[in-house]
Amino acid sequence: MQVYHGIQEFKKLDHAVVTSGTFDGVHLGHQKILNRLNEVALQTQGESVVITFYPHPRSVISSDNQTIKLLSTLDEKIELLEQNGVQHLLIIPFTREFSELSSEEFIQKILIETIGTKTLVIGYDHRFGRNREGGFDYLKTNASRYGFSIEEIARQDIDNVGVSSSKIRKALLEGNVQSADHLLGRNYSISGLIVKGKQLGRTIGFPTANIQVREVAKLIPTDGVYAVKVHYNDETFGGMLNIGNRPTVDGTYQTIEVNIFDFNREIYGENLSVEFITKVRNEQKFSGLDALKAQIAKDKEVIKEILQRK
Repeated sequence: MQVYHGIQEFKKLDHAVVTSGTFDGVHLGHQKILNRLNEVALQTQGESVVITFYPHPRSVISSDNQTIKLLSTLDEKIELLEQNGVQHLLIIPFTREFSELSSEEFIQKILIETIGTKTLVIGYDHRFGRNREGGFDYLKTNASRYGFSIEEIARQDIDNVGVSSSKIRKALLEGNVQSADHLLGRNYSISGLIVKGKQLGRTIGFPTANIQVREVAKLIPTDGVYAVKVHYNDETFGGMLNIGNRPTVDGTYQTIEVNIFDFNREIYGENLSVEFITKVRNEQKFSGLDALKAQIAKDKEVIKEILQRK
């Protein structure tokens, strides 16, 4: 897959089959659109192109100044789109100035002059241009003068999948990992750098790796204890992960700590990723370290049984 960070890098194609959107999470609904995009490209001997935006448009134009929490970082999105067979990915820097482009300017400048669109594939509810003024009806009405055909993914085709990025975010923030994983079509994951913590886990027999997620907009599931799969270099391990403030030891800030099963290596300063399998319990405050240690031992047995079935 060719990746372009801005329209100035893109070389106009002879037969571009195009779709556009934020594609946060590249979930099952997105995958349906991408599958059709690739089918049309194959049928017409064209090349598939995805247009996406960075940062997320809502983080730029939202009036409440709150950072939207994302299901995928830019790097994760690139990897997922490549896995779904996309040939060209155009990442347009989303600014307030860009948000002021009218739908007509977007069509002329981006779709026609930059990419050379011959077929545009869009979901039934996709909107574009200033104030989201452009859509399928607008495109269909003006198609003859644009020189490209338009294919709409029917409402029932997308709705039948029953997926949206907001629904997945809600599930993760409620700790309903299995529901989120089902809607994504894969296990939700986070990645980060291993940093030194207070090393309390070592003193009670359960050493943990503290994960520092670099992307502040990346959505972290709700606090609790989770069964996870841990990926380090090319190896995969089982593990139990805790997200929370560690109330038993009067913690004052959120940490993400994973105890990796059958693993005894120093990995400070290195990267790893974890896949969420299921939430086991809420974080809770115990009477002391002995009670905490006893509960963690129980958690480990429960999680090992869960992972054996996965």
